[in-house]
Amino acid sequence: MAGEEDDYMGDLSHFLPPETSDSSRTKKRRTEEHPQKPTQRNLSWQQKRKISREQQQREEDEKTLALAQTALKPSNIGFRMLQQMGYKPGSALGKQGQGQFEPVGLEIRRSRIGIGAQTPAEARANRERARKDRLRGTEEGLASEFGSRQKSAWRVRKVAADYKKAEAALAQLENAEVVAPPPPEDDNEEGKDEEVITEEDLQELLSKLRDKHFYCLYCGCQYESMETLLSNCPGDEDDH
Repeated sequence: MAGEEDDYMGDLSHFLPPETSDSSRTKKRRTEEHPQKPTQRNLSWQQKRKISREQQQREEDEKTLALAQTALKPSNIGFRMLQQMGYKPGSALGKQGQGQFEPVGLEIRRSRIGIGAQTPAEARANRERARKDRLRGTEEGLASEFGSRQKSAWRVRKVAADYKKAEAALAQLENAEVVAPPPPEDDNEEGKDEEVITEEDLQELLSKLRDKHFYCLYCGCQYESMETLLSNCPGDEDDH
């Protein structure tokens, strides 16, 4: 019974895909590598008109460029006018030959924008450049403002420190008791304004030391007389 039944697993050819010839495989590979371009029959009338117009424009551009590269004939009225004004072929323009040597270049524009107008790509590049310039200017302004605030805060601290030194030196010169500064108070306390020492306060105290005691805070010494002070002291703080 088993021998009479067909062995359906014996013939594996039923499960294999049909073999393709070498020529069909080569043709398929060529089609994939080099897809065929759409022919005129497959194009719409709009596409045909666009291709025809582009071809016509290219031919016109080639003719125009070839004509622009051709030298002027001696019979040309413009060339005769140049010769009457002293122009010689092969030389530059101008009385001394200091002018332009080559003619003005020709640039063919097919777009509808005016002469000197920017293309969309140039406009985007200019906007991006302007944005970067504004950002750079803002950063430089912030950095300058921060540096100015830091310098002002440093100057305020410097004036306060010099004022305390001058006050202590004046007290020693006048044999007065030096008052110790009070301990720092809690920063959280509100309603108490700190005394602000200005440049005028410092200059007034420095002038008193110089005029009355012949003492210069920045020299760090007391002179015998005003003449000795003026001859040996450079002057203000910036001169030391």
